Amino acid sequence: MNKVLIIGGGAAGFFTAINAKENNPSLDITILEKGKEVLQKVKLSGGGRCNVTHACFEPQELVKFYPRGEKELLGPFHQFMTGDTFEWFEKRGVPLKIESDNRVFPKANTSQAILDCLHNAIHRLNIQVLRNQGVTKIHKHEHRWVVTTKVQQFVADYLVITSGSSRKTWDLCKVLGHSIVDPVPSLFTFNIKDKRIKELLGVSVPNAKVKLADTSIENSGALLITHWGMSGPAILKLSAFGARFLAERNYKHEVEVNWLGEDFETILDRFYELKTSQAKKQLSLKSPFNNIPRRLWERLSESAKIKSSQNWGDITKHQIQNLATELTRGIFHINGRTIFKDEFVTAGGVDLQEINFKRFESKVHKNLFFAGEVLNIDAITGGFNFQNAWTGGYIVAKSIASDA
Repeated sequence: MNKVLIIGGGAAGFFTAINAKENNPSLDITILEKGKEVLQKVKLSGGGRCNVTHACFEPQELVKFYPRGEKELLGPFHQFMTGDTFEWFEKRGVPLKIESDNRVFPKANTSQAILDCLHNAIHRLNIQVLRNQGVTKIHKHEHRWVVTTKVQQFVADYLVITSGSSRKTWDLCKVLGHSIVDPVPSLFTFNIKDKRIKELLGVSVPNAKVKLADTSIENSGALLITHWGMSGPAILKLSAFGARFLAERNYKHEVEVNWLGEDFETILDRFYELKTSQAKKQLSLKSPFNNIPRRLWERLSESAKIKSSQNWGDITKHQIQNLATELTRGIFHINGRTIFKDEFVTAGGVDLQEINFKRFESKVHKNLFFAGEVLNIDAITGGFNFQNAWTGGYIVAKSIASDA
């Protein structure tokens, strides 16, 4: 009987174990978890509802949401994709739903539905899950893997590492001859102190464009003003694609904000039209754009050197240009970042050049597999990191089940 050892009791580890056992019931599978609890990210994801995946059904489109891993995941997504995730969970009694922003959740609206599904499968298939088994050493003896934990020693024919963003595990991978891309935070908000957004906590716009100044790194989406600066999908996506760039600059840089998502010339033309059509109306009283809240409009007008008493007909060409600039090319200084522990994601991990993505197997050692965030793969928010875990786990399971 072939023994499979999986290091990491998260989504990728459980998914690997379940699919491997279902495809090859003769496998003896054990999951080692360093802590007291398993599947913690699944439990906490999506505010406790579990953002299972994202309703994007074309591999060529799906890979664009991965700042690291875009090229490598294209082939794997042709093997196990979003639609396969839907089918997998629904076959096991967990129907999924697509929300208006294309995020996917269980219809039960709680992560417990996913947890119960995975736990039930583990028990049904007699897969052993051992907690408090922090791994201290991995080595190969002849053709088998020997894994030492703080508690005991294990021997296996196949070793799967799905431990997520774990520096200790990455250090063990280095000993095995793998290169590790140094991890840096991804998915964080920007700390910004600026009088234009001071005390505007909770103000948001639905479709801003944001860009790291003097780069081609840009993104769009809803932007939320917080007490520490800026957040929301637009900022989080920008942080993911700019993770390494910002880390190299110690999270001090400038972000260019287009609050409307419209180009400068279009807004300029609109203002000249308003200067004529609304000549006797006070500019600061009401935003001419439905997606710019009045308080933000007042601050941007003030920053453009427009007095609160001025009418549209009285504003100068210079003031119009200043206001159009504030709305479409506003520059804000980033001075640090804020990370939410429950949603923590890193850019970094096992070098992707050392992985055969047809099997998610190491090119350095036969019968050594990786899946999930232990690899240098990460995505923006919205269920994409889980889809990477499901896809990687499925392909690893299929590879082991067919080999054993």
